[in-house]
Parts: sequence; C-alpha cells; structure tokens
Amino acid sequence: MKIGILGGTFNPIHFGHLHIAEEVLSACGLNQVWFIPTCQPPHKDLAEDVSFAQRLKMVEVAIAGHECYKACDLEGRRGGKSYSVTTLELLRQEHPDHEFYFIMGLDSFLEIGSWKAYPRLFELSHIVVTARPGFSGDPRDLLPVAIADRFCYDAVAEKLRHNAGFTVIFVSHTSRDISSTDVRQAVANGESIEGLVPTTVIDYIDDHRLYAAFAPPQ
Repeated sequence: MKIGILGGTFNPIHFGHLHIAEEVLSACGLNQVWFIPTCQPPHKDLAEDVSFAQRLKMVEVAIAGHECYKACDLEGRRGGKSYSVTTLELLRQEHPDHEFYFIMGLDSFLEIGSWKAYPRLFELSHIVVTARPGFSGDPRDLLPVAIADRFCYDAVAEKLRHNAGFTVIFVSHTSRDISSTDVRQAVANGESIEGLVPTTVIDYIDDHRLYAAFAPPQ
C-alpha cells in the first residue's frame, strides 16, 4: 500500500491538516494517510499541558468515518523526542510491505538541513512537499547542498529522484491558513472555533476544558 505520513503536534488538529491530507491523497494516488502525533517535539516546547493521549484522541475523533485516514500512536509508544528519521525507520520495520510518502510543508523542507540525520530521510521514504499554487523554481535549488549530488531530475515525471530510488514530489495545496496556535488562542478568548476544527474536536475540547488558560508568549 502507498501510505502518506502526516506528522505534527496536532494541538489541536484542524481543517488545514485535513485539507492537506485530502489533496496529497489525491495527487499522489495514496491508499491511506496516517496521522502521527509527536510525543515531544524536538525543536520547540509543546504548548499547554495537553497529553499525547489527548492529542491522539482529537485526531481519532477528527478522522472518524474517513476510511482513507488512520491515527497512528507510534511516537507515543516510543516516547521521548519525536525525530522523523526514527519514526520512518520504525514504520519501515513494522510495515515492510508499505511504500511511505512523508508529507511536509515547503517551509519545513527549506529547513530540513537542520533535522536529525536528514540525509537518511530520503533513503527511507518519498518526500511530498506541499506548497501554495504558483510556487515556481527549480526544485534542485531547494535541496541542501551537501546532498544535492545524490539526486537527478526526472523531467517526464517532474520529480527529483534520489539515488536510493525515492522521489521528492511537490504538490500544490489550497488549504486555508489555520494554525493550532490560532485555535488555542480563540478558545482562550472564548471565541468560536467553528470552521477551524471539526465539530467532534470542538466537543472534545469543551468536554476536557482544553486551552481555556492558553496565552501565547509575547
């Protein structure tokens, strides 16, 4: 099976995440997209005292009824800091028959050179980079210089191909600009978050009194 991997803190999951999953699912012809909440983000603190179990549950209620979506608890089971390279290695071990497509935004891709063991990522999975419509430029110019010579450009498929056989695919996405920070702040302000997150997530947030005391750093 062709499986998309969409990671994040999902604190909380919102329609921006779901829309990207939908567009990548279609553009890449995937069988499923797996949502994998981080346990501990390696590069930033986790806002609010929201447990992994609660964030996973919000993912589960958000995607309930979507046959092509799955919530994965791998990083919670592993514990500690959530490094993408370790996650992909474990996924390959647990599901050797699957072909993985690791989904990330353009901003993250441009910073991938700072990620732990980042050259290994391209040896484990296809990389799907989501960018706004109208993005242009030679994809080869976006690669870290240290690994650029490991890729060739497949002009027919319009993809970068790593010498390990995996590709870097650019997919246009048209999702609204929604951030989890905005959702948390709206809850703290007593504002409606309808249209930002699924109703089931709103109910979960209300029932568990999440984010009520949230205030972002100045």
